[in-house]
Amino acid sequence: MTFGNRMENNFETIDISTLLPQQPPFIMVDRLVHFDPQLTVTRFQVRADNLFVEDQRLDPCGLIENIAQTCAARMGYINKYIYKNPMKLGFIGGIKNLTVSRAVLCDEVLTTSIEVLHEVMQLLLVKATVRVGDETIVTAEMQIALSDIDAKDAGDEKPN
Repeated sequence: MTFGNRMENNFETIDISTLLPQQPPFIMVDRLVHFDPQLTVTRFQVRADNLFVEDQRLDPCGLIENIAQTCAARMGYINKYIYKNPMKLGFIGGIKNLTVSRAVLCDEVLTTSIEVLHEVMQLLLVKATVRVGDETIVTAEMQIALSDIDAKDAGDEKPN
């Protein structure tokens, strides 16, 4: 997939909420850090008031949602800045080879990378890596099924 010069490269100015169908308090990504057709990177600081935090630790389900929302940020970026289309919903189609090496604590900053392995029609297969600093915390493969449903038409039910 090539996009020519249609990309916005000043990621610091992008409001992440314009790329994600999720809304607070369910946002698991703070910032888009990098996008190219093969690699998307996001950043997220784990806060004590996060829905997935208990006893100062992020539940592993929160890590999966962070990966899924990194995929959503990728698709939101493509729709908004490249194709100028409305934000679409996507759904987790499968997760395999998930490895979580340790618990993530409050105030740690996650850097999540997704590398596109395959993109066919409306299915996306990515290899995900979540790091805290230089330490790899999570690796996984995730399949996302993309829909034609506009996020704004989904009401309160905005799955990823």
